[in-house]
Amino acid sequence: MENFEYHRPSKLADAVKLIKAKKDGKLMSGGMTLIPTMKQGLATPSDIIDLTGLKNTGVKVTKTKVTIMAGTTHAEVAENKDLKKALPALAALAGNIGDPHVRHRGTIGGSVANADPAADYPAALLALNAKVVTDSRTIEADKFFKGLFETALRANEIIKQIEFEIPARSAYSKFPNPASRYAMVGVFVADFGKKGVRVGVTGAKGSAYREKAMEKALSANFSTDALVGVKVKADDMNSDIHGSTEYRAHLVGVMAKRAVAAAK
Repeated sequence: MENFEYHRPSKLADAVKLIKAKKDGKLMSGGMTLIPTMKQGLATPSDIIDLTGLKNTGVKVTKTKVTIMAGTTHAEVAENKDLKKALPALAALAGNIGDPHVRHRGTIGGSVANADPAADYPAALLALNAKVVTDSRTIEADKFFKGLFETALRANEIIKQIEFEIPARSAYSKFPNPASRYAMVGVFVADFGKKGVRVGVTGAKGSAYREKAMEKALSANFSTDALVGVKVKADDMNSDIHGSTEYRAHLVGVMAKRAVAAAK
């Protein structure tokens, strides 16, 4: 690991000024990705701006919306009593990220900004019609994820909070890699009644995406039977030592059915 300057601002405005002033600086929330890449020499920032000093944490629940501040850890999301009542699928998703060490250090804002193709939250953002609120604007989830570790965030833009719509019922089901616990495939299903069903998928491609054919079928009939004839294309699925494109396409169908069956 190379030498760097460490900063821990207590105000958002100061964090914005710092990252704009440091050409090779990096923002850090939980550090679950940045620190390992620095140890491996894959990232060599001149400055680290640690956002934990902002104390930007907490979960707020209303009748129609859940707002989670960007600095909230996965453990805090998983354990929030109000969230468990209003949107249990999201709390359960957070409770199955990594291991206890990761859950008590990693943050929702850091995970979303990093946009790992196998992270869990992106599927939830897409399925729950979320909005990512930054220091300068609001970005719809459908326009946020652009590709492999690529988002709509501008250089030096900082996530403040994420807002989720509360569906009538929802569930998340994932097939985890046994070593990393990242999702080989994860499917989040959310039923919004007359507004239709949204299906977010992670782990299968280079970026999280919505499975539109499933959404159409489930909007007409929210049951596992509705998914029987839905074909998931394997053309642009990920392929590695853990699973082929065809295997991941098959997993999308399996996880979707499990999510629908578990939705409440």
